[in-house]
Amino acid sequence: MNMRFKLTMNRTTKQRMLPMDYQYYISAWIYKVLKNADKTFAAFLHDTGYGESDHKRYKLFCFSQLNFGKPIMWKEKKLFELINHEATLEIAFDVPEAASNFIKGLFMQQEFYLGDKFNGIDFKVSKVETLAEPMFDELMSYRLKSPWVISYKPEGRKQPEYLKPDHDLFNELSVKHLLEKFKNTRKTEITGNAIVFAPNKKYKRSGFRIKNGTENETHVVGNIFDFDLKAPIDVHKMLWNAGVSEKSSSGFGWVEVFKN
Repeated sequence: MNMRFKLTMNRTTKQRMLPMDYQYYISAWIYKVLKNADKTFAAFLHDTGYGESDHKRYKLFCFSQLNFGKPIMWKEKKLFELINHEATLEIAFDVPEAASNFIKGLFMQQEFYLGDKFNGIDFKVSKVETLAEPMFDELMSYRLKSPWVISYKPEGRKQPEYLKPDHDLFNELSVKHLLEKFKNTRKTEITGNAIVFAPNKKYKRSGFRIKNGTENETHVVGNIFDFDLKAPIDVHKMLWNAGVSEKSSSGFGWVEVFKN
């Protein structure tokens, strides 16, 4: 069952300024929508996630960047000034319950404020569309639309190091993340030999702040690049619907199929 959806939203007030690090506010809004629809399931998704590991739980949804045309950028204030009245957002779920219980009609006509207490925009969802799922093969080529985050905490270091694709550990930890995510959510184990990950050597460092304005504010940095992935088809479906990165529920690791 396909679980990618495109939301069309319209600005409902005159506000036009949006924080550049808006992803955290989108994630919080999605949780709020889920909570209002089914408090038990939303609490489970937020506090527990899916998986059998006590150390790692996976909140199996992801979302794209907002598409709001070409804004005016106020870099010194870290703000976008939106010109268009319409914006679109894609959301994907890798949880059967989410598709059956929430998506059909859940986001339609939602009205919400996106932003912090100083700058933000009032939106109303006017349309929800189901997006077609690609034809998956074992070998696929992808283009990242938001950063793939791989973190590593060396011994004795308090803060994690966010690795670049040319780091010696990047490929190994990327495959390990996919294996663990698949094992803990599908209750099926596959070996590392089943996944062959080949990132393009050209990459762009990119990131954004999450939990903005709180004592837990963090600047997370990842990388945007194209990559080839050979894996079982169920792994491709997982990353298509849940993101390929750490922190996918904060908007990291959104991919599109890359066609030459």
